[in-house]
Amino acid sequence: MSNRSAATPAKVSRTMASYTPVGRGADNTLEYRIFYKNGAGEVISPFHDIPWQVSDKVYNMVVEVPRWTNAKMEIATKEKFNPIKQDVKKGKLRYVANVYPQKGYPWNYGCIPQTWENPKHVDANTKEGGDNDPVDVCEIGSRVPARGEVIQVKAIGILAMIDEGETDWKVMCIDVKDELADKINSLDDLEKLKPGYLDDTRKWFRTYKVPDGKPENNFAFEGAYKDKDFADKIIAECFEQWKQLVNGEAESSLAIENVTIDGSKSKVSAADATAAMNAAPAAAAAEPITDMKASRWFYLEAQN
Repeated sequence: MSNRSAATPAKVSRTMASYTPVGRGADNTLEYRIFYKNGAGEVISPFHDIPWQVSDKVYNMVVEVPRWTNAKMEIATKEKFNPIKQDVKKGKLRYVANVYPQKGYPWNYGCIPQTWENPKHVDANTKEGGDNDPVDVCEIGSRVPARGEVIQVKAIGILAMIDEGETDWKVMCIDVKDELADKINSLDDLEKLKPGYLDDTRKWFRTYKVPDGKPENNFAFEGAYKDKDFADKIIAECFEQWKQLVNGEAESSLAIENVTIDGSKSKVSAADATAAMNAAPAAAAAEPITDMKASRWFYLEAQN
């Protein structure tokens, strides 16, 4: 455990800003990455340098996986400046199966920056530690943003998936610019305007690994969703855990290099960040997807 408990707290901006994803390597390969530049053209970390909030309880969301796609993309928490990359298992790129009646992910999937589910923090509700990642979010609006886009969302509720003994929170949220954003402010609103979406989401999270030969996932609270206030509370707690991470006060092997967080353990220069991006392979045309899982449907018997 670091002895930096007296470190200056990280100073975090909440201002609205623009971010530009920068692709490196070829899509559908092990080398593919998406780095980020801020409005000043500086290479930044989407994990650490993009503020978690733009206003009270309006969050930035990094879109890792657009709806209806299969590639399991995620912020690379252990790589410098945390580009988005495709998850890998046993040397192969990971894709989620199309579990009938869904095609890929049934919402826009991503995370809230500047949040962290500390594996050493045992949640008082679930009695399990965190999954060592930013907080996951499922955006249920009508638009399908591009991979890597940064959008602004508000929480509606939250589901607590227990994945291999770890708490893996899934925040249900909606783009604040969506045409239904003013009408969807709670789980009840979502069920009224998009009936069945919550049940389908729970079923998807329970069964999406079954085509890979794994058992169904479990949930805390017997699979019940918690409301918006609970979701906002969990997000705020994970923001506090992230501050401990980036200040060097929490034991972790994650990469915490950043260019904007005053008082953080690993603030570096913009030139260092640019050099990290330039060390990645140059952008190239996408390779074809060869994993048949992405183009087949799987029919499973499962309860709602």
